[in-house]
Amino acid sequence: MSEKLKAGIVGGTGMVGQRFVQLLDQHPWFEVTAIAASKNSAGKTYEESVQGRWKMAGPIPEPVKTIVVQDASQVEEFASQVDFIFCAVDMSKDQIKALEEAYAKTGTPVISNNSAHRWTPDVPMVIPEINPDHIGVIEAQRKRLGTKTGFIAVKPNCSIQSYVPALHALLDFKPEKVVASTYQAISGAGKNFTDWPEMLDNVIPYIGGEEEKSEQEPLRIWGSLQNGEIVKASSPLITTQCIRVPVTDGHLATVFVSFENKPSKEEIITRWREFKGRPQELGLPSAPQQFITYFEEENRPQTKPDRDIERGMGVSVGRLREDAIYDYKFVGLSHNTLRGAAGGAVLIAELLKAEGYIQAK
Repeated sequence: MSEKLKAGIVGGTGMVGQRFVQLLDQHPWFEVTAIAASKNSAGKTYEESVQGRWKMAGPIPEPVKTIVVQDASQVEEFASQVDFIFCAVDMSKDQIKALEEAYAKTGTPVISNNSAHRWTPDVPMVIPEINPDHIGVIEAQRKRLGTKTGFIAVKPNCSIQSYVPALHALLDFKPEKVVASTYQAISGAGKNFTDWPEMLDNVIPYIGGEEEKSEQEPLRIWGSLQNGEIVKASSPLITTQCIRVPVTDGHLATVFVSFENKPSKEEIITRWREFKGRPQELGLPSAPQQFITYFEEENRPQTKPDRDIERGMGVSVGRLREDAIYDYKFVGLSHNTLRGAAGGAVLIAELLKAEGYIQAK
């Protein structure tokens, strides 16, 4: 392996930014060489900037402790120091769009954890095992932005990863109607129980904007590349409820599904267990060897013991059974800050590097 690519993290002091720092420590392809955040953090070392608010279980990685945090708004200066960036900022959507496009126009690839560009027609929103072909839209995006090497690619909403992979493996059977209820960890709101004591012994049956994302984003992931744009799929019809529950990490979904061509239970389980995508074919560093794990036990998957399956990058399903109204029902689980957030973005970056879209400047 040649010299590692220089990765920058914009929004590196927040919860997702901290997860990026942790995941990229000792990464075989990428090295964090620069971190940017708000003006309030600029000028401090990374260790100083997250003092008292480091949310990860392990310690701050030694190589980043002394990196001096820069002002994320100084786009040209920051971009000149890195080969590509991960972006996870807390700003308005319009501000995020402007910031990410400014970085892309410097010729810097942007792998975004933010939602602002998920519906920009020429920005790919990628789950690498499911729609890697969507990165082909980058050429059209580069023409629009006026850059030869810069672009934006985004990660989809964290909650959909608990059920979309399981449904994707069954697309040949043409799912028509899907009902999904998600039970989402508090880290999805960037919080822990110290920050959010109101969540102890509590369930909140509303997460702003989450149901709309959960119903529509899968259709974009299953969409097609047409004339330099991603055109969303028209089916299946998806309806969801999204609920905040008192667990630290892990989004669990209960799913009901009807098919045009109903498969057998054995066919479904075989499809899940045998499913592989482009990351597995390429042997990407962050790719789970077994993308979808099916549990035979009646009480699995469970959030606490199963969210870290395949280093948090695998998806697990269980309780598959026939239903009186729909064809089948099952339970899905994914780790929301690993597969669903920073880990998913790192896997996207690995795919883009392997396919030649990210290179040393």
